Amino acid sequence: MSHVKIWVHAVWGTKNRFPFFTNAIKAEVIAHIRENAKSKGIFINRINGHTEHLHALIALNGDMKMSEVMKLIKGESSFWINKNKITKEKFQWCHKYYAASVDESSMNRVRAYIENQEEHHRKITFSKECDRFLLEYHEQVQG
Repeated sequence: MSHVKIWVHAVWGTKNRFPFFTNAIKAEVIAHIRENAKSKGIFINRINGHTEHLHALIALNGDMKMSEVMKLIKGESSFWINKNKITKEKFQWCHKYYAASVDESSMNRVRAYIENQEEHHRKITFSKECDRFLLEYHEQVQG
């Protein structure tokens, strides 16, 4: 029997980086995403975010594709948010996302980073964070 577990740090934002997530809305959306993911066999170890984006540490098994996991998480949660009128305006996720593998030795650092999003974004905007992620990814691919 094969055993596959690939850890992925995924980040996705709201369309046009609109700040939909007050603390109460964010907590409700995160709780729903966790419940929905669990029902679909997706294990989310950590999930948190800020006003316009979410981070999650997700375990993929051998049958999962990251694109399908993100489609399930984002598509269903967007539908649920709008159906239940969680936000005043029509809710949409940005169609893009960031995902990078995480090695076992980095797990605690990534968990802490995800858990401390509010504090982290007092120091850096989501736009600058995205630029940093893309720069780091590009250097790793090119290096």
